[in-house]
Amino acid sequence: MTPSQAFFTVHRDLHREGPGLADDVHWALKVAETGDDVRILDAACGPGADTLVLAEARTIARIDAIDITPHFVAEARARTASFGARVTAWEGDYTLLEHRYDLIWCAGAVYMKGMIPVLDAWRDHLTPDGAIAFSEPVFVTAPPSPAAEAFWDGEGDICDLNNLTETLARADWNILDHRLLIGDPWEAYYTPMEARLEKLQSEAPEPPLQKAIDDATREVALWKAAPDQIAYALFVVRPA
Repeated sequence: MTPSQAFFTVHRDLHREGPGLADDVHWALKVAETGDDVRILDAACGPGADTLVLAEARTIARIDAIDITPHFVAEARARTASFGARVTAWEGDYTLLEHRYDLIWCAGAVYMKGMIPVLDAWRDHLTPDGAIAFSEPVFVTAPPSPAAEAFWDGEGDICDLNNLTETLARADWNILDHRLLIGDPWEAYYTPMEARLEKLQSEAPEPPLQKAIDDATREVALWKAAPDQIAYALFVVRPA
């Protein structure tokens, strides 16, 4: 088993692949004033938790979902099969798009390629009134707490909210609104993760999988040590 295979063994059979709640999706749809007869993209959709919410919330919308991981795409397709042809999931790079969208939704994946480069890659794939909703790691205090620094160690440059909003403004993005995802959205992710880790640990994992289990267990423990300090900022933005 390779390290990559071990990682994705840990990250299987989970409801979602990052912090979030259905309420966050509903909030973004309201802020963006996204209607029903629209086209929406779930970028880096994971196993399709938010794809399902989007399809249920906008009952005649065309929903596209994209992810680079094949088994996530398969899970998203299975989860949304009841919606028929109006929901489509495929494997690919979330910055390489063909269509224009009334809303691009991306939960927790923009920062992997850089906030501004990704938003700018999507700029020409929005309809005239289109918007982007995305969540970005954020420090809730300046300077950040030691616990927050420990949690985000190795994840690149994490900013506070003021720095993020200033960066968006300089890049010609208007912020329609934002909210912090703290506490419950993270618990919704880590509680099933803990159950998954316990199951895998009980099966005498081989060394690569044991390391992946240990890494994920440490991540959960770091979050539990300071759940009020670990956050995403969920933004809804539109080109200026």
